[in-house]
Amino acid sequence: MRNELNRLVNTVSDPTARKGFDAEMQSFFYLFTRYLAEKAQNHELEWDRIKSPAADQIVPYDSLPTKADVKSLNKLAVLKVNGGLGTSMGMTGAKSALEVKNDMTFLDLTVRQIEHLNTTHRVDVPLILMTSFNTHEDTLRIIKKYANQQLRITTFNQSRYPRILQETLLPCPKTVDDDKVRWYPPGHGDLYNSLVHSGVLDQLLAEGKEYLFVSNSDNLGAVVDQAILQHMIDSGAEFLMEVTDKTKADVKGGTLIDYDGVIQLLEIAQVPSEHVEDFKSVRKFKIFNTNNIWINLKALKRIMDTEGMELEIIVNPKVTEEGASVVQLETAAGAAIKHFRSAHGINVPRSRFLPVKSCSDLLLIKSDIYSLEHGELVINENRMFGTTPVIKLGDHFKKVSGDMHNVEEQRSQFVAQIAQFQKRFKKIPKIIELDHLTVTGDVYFGRNVTLRGTVIVVANEGQRIDIPDGCILENRLLSGNLTMTEL
Repeated sequence: MRNELNRLVNTVSDPTARKGFDAEMQSFFYLFTRYLAEKAQNHELEWDRIKSPAADQIVPYDSLPTKADVKSLNKLAVLKVNGGLGTSMGMTGAKSALEVKNDMTFLDLTVRQIEHLNTTHRVDVPLILMTSFNTHEDTLRIIKKYANQQLRITTFNQSRYPRILQETLLPCPKTVDDDKVRWYPPGHGDLYNSLVHSGVLDQLLAEGKEYLFVSNSDNLGAVVDQAILQHMIDSGAEFLMEVTDKTKADVKGGTLIDYDGVIQLLEIAQVPSEHVEDFKSVRKFKIFNTNNIWINLKALKRIMDTEGMELEIIVNPKVTEEGASVVQLETAAGAAIKHFRSAHGINVPRSRFLPVKSCSDLLLIKSDIYSLEHGELVINENRMFGTTPVIKLGDHFKKVSGDMHNVEEQRSQFVAQIAQFQKRFKKIPKIIELDHLTVTGDVYFGRNVTLRGTVIVVANEGQRIDIPDGCILENRLLSGNLTMTEL
């Protein structure tokens, strides 16, 4: 492997670019050698040593300070993990460019939030975007429209690692310019190495920034929270992870554990197969990681300059479009919690975890359940329930056949998928009084449709259901072939 990586580095002609690429390959090689060693030792967590976190390792959000020093915001920077393609929604390029509410994209909403923060409190909170080789060019193009906004935007590209052929344990790419499908971004745990190698960490420290709030670009609930920042300052914690109560929809999410007295992140990929159901249990593991993380930048600098960041390896097997079985070695940003002093979790309200991972999520966000205030989603005051409705849209609303490995095909897939969504909803239904919606099969919704209570619509194979304009469905089960006149 070392020789193959050297050969890859030597395919870079520009000396400056070669130096940066060599640093990436050295980081990859270190991860790869750790993977081989752990594989040989059959290294895995001993389940009997895993305990639920102690009371002082998870702080309730309600116990945080009610008053915060606004000036502390000048020590804060916000980082969005912006490397995702959003393949679950059939898209390519930066997922953050998807329009999600009132013709505004994820990035538009983030920019509006931080601009409002800066102008209201007369502070300087910069926005940092960590892109991947899949999204970097798209992101640079998109942020040009924010040139006149009241915030500074910095972008940096996370590492690009070679996929490993499972049979030979050799890298897939032959040259640095080899096809994108032979490479992969190694997860958001690469954040720490990339902050250092890009120079962004030193840049932030030089500007007097001491704290970094990190979240996924598709989590619309991840807004700057001054109470959490103040708690970080008051407690002296070098690392905070926002967690929230687990539901049946979150059983696969990573969780915090106590392992021999040290707080750690446990991902489902690390769990022995015989204990997967235990891991999913809401009784033993009551909370999960939202991937909203607060980091003390001086502490991060100390750790990276001394011990370094050794994060648990997540092995992600894939099959390429050529049919080759490959392995991706990834890490999670939250796994860094064990490296920081006084690190702990904050049990936050569910409202701080609003990711858009599917067209079902998109329908909820676009609906009248939420309104926007300065780029922040706010639950409609007319909603009588504290929870949001459960929405399950079938494959007709999201899947389009095709080759999802090819980048250009992915782009057309995304356009086709959103077109499917828009075609099936002439207008987003009113769902302020909805509890549950399940839609399966070839179903179309007209304009000004109102859904209340529990609504289930099932069109079997070869059937079609059209919900007419102005229709009100309350606690209804519809199935079979239904035309507009029959309703």
